[in-house]
Amino acid sequence: MSSIFLLMSISSTISIARSEVTPLRIFAKIPRNASEERQQVDDSTDSDLKIFYYDQNLDHFTFTPKSYMTFQQRYAIQSKHWAGANDNAPILAYLGEESSLETDLSVIGFLRDNGPRLKALLVYIEHRYYGTSMPFGSGKEALKNASTLGYLNSAQALADYAAILLHVKEKYSADHSPIIVIGGSYGGMLAAWFRLKYPHIALGALASSAPLLYFQDTLPKHGYYYIVTKVFKETSESCYNTIRKSWEEIDRVAVKPNGLLILSKKFRICNTLNNTFELKNFLDTIYASAAQYNSNQYPVASLCEAINNGVNSENDLLGQIFAGVVYDRGNRSCYPLSVQPTEDSIAWKWQTCSEIVLPIGHDEQDTMFQTEPFRMDIKIDRCKLQYGVPPRPHWVTAYYGIQDVKLILRRFGSNIRASSLLGI
Repeated sequence: MSSIFLLMSISSTISIARSEVTPLRIFAKIPRNASEERQQVDDSTDSDLKIFYYDQNLDHFTFTPKSYMTFQQRYAIQSKHWAGANDNAPILAYLGEESSLETDLSVIGFLRDNGPRLKALLVYIEHRYYGTSMPFGSGKEALKNASTLGYLNSAQALADYAAILLHVKEKYSADHSPIIVIGGSYGGMLAAWFRLKYPHIALGALASSAPLLYFQDTLPKHGYYYIVTKVFKETSESCYNTIRKSWEEIDRVAVKPNGLLILSKKFRICNTLNNTFELKNFLDTIYASAAQYNSNQYPVASLCEAINNGVNSENDLLGQIFAGVVYDRGNRSCYPLSVQPTEDSIAWKWQTCSEIVLPIGHDEQDTMFQTEPFRMDIKIDRCKLQYGVPPRPHWVTAYYGIQDVKLILRRFGSNIRASSLLGI
């Protein structure tokens, strides 16, 4: 058992896939009967990894006839290094977030790295409404409107994970094998919340880069873009100053005759800009992604080096900024400002418009950016316009009780290792 507690003391960062857009993650009615499963081996991943499908309830919290509808939820198991139930060997369970199982398997190395040493059974579970774990038969039907999307929330997802983990323990006769749940970003939030809501199933949780306190009732003094600013300023003062000055330069050029056309050509935008917000949002995403992931492949230092050395002519501030775009996105003939929405992005947009309402804005102390604080009234209006229902920005803190996190963890939330409560 000592290896389990060693795991809970590890400070680790779980790699999250770098994307075009920075995402910015009770006792249920748990079916105890053995599910109908289909098993297959995915040749694109570890050959020792087996894929299963669990017959999951649509709604764990009501007893109406519709709640008994089911869908096939995908999960994967790797048992190569597991010491077995007789040794009470541990189970490491990765709780999927806002992406497909394939994405998780391609970027999550923590379980693969530590599983053999701990002689653990590795379990990866796909989040409902992502990948192939779609209710209502297809993504098209599941993501159609608020009536079908209403079953996509964190409480339902946690109940899904509880059902599958109990099923896995029964399947492998592992009643006494301790479970550690693991997640990153939104998945890290789920891991921490799972330990709070299902302490009889999970002995501990590792929540990496989990923004547990980034809600309206628990908002930290310094927010997301304060950290982004800090990362850039500490990396390169000149890079920070160039970016800081660039916003006003964009505004200055935009008011010229054909100013938006000039900016579109300057930044090789595929379609002519309709306003400066489109360009600023594009650049904002590059900087936020760089700071958030800051990986060996895309370090902030290299982005800043490109900006600092990207002077084509004297005082060409926007030329320097464009050099950063080329570094980040590659040397393309033109740069699209938006990407075609995927089923994953559509599902996540619903979650951020229902309960995962993260009040991220540009505050006065976020000095690398122009000030534009988050406005909850605008967020509510936009979500209500799109879905016909408003978000519940206070529900997460009410349901999971995170207002006084130290008190909560001391009273009943032990064995939760959370790194970076801002999620960056």
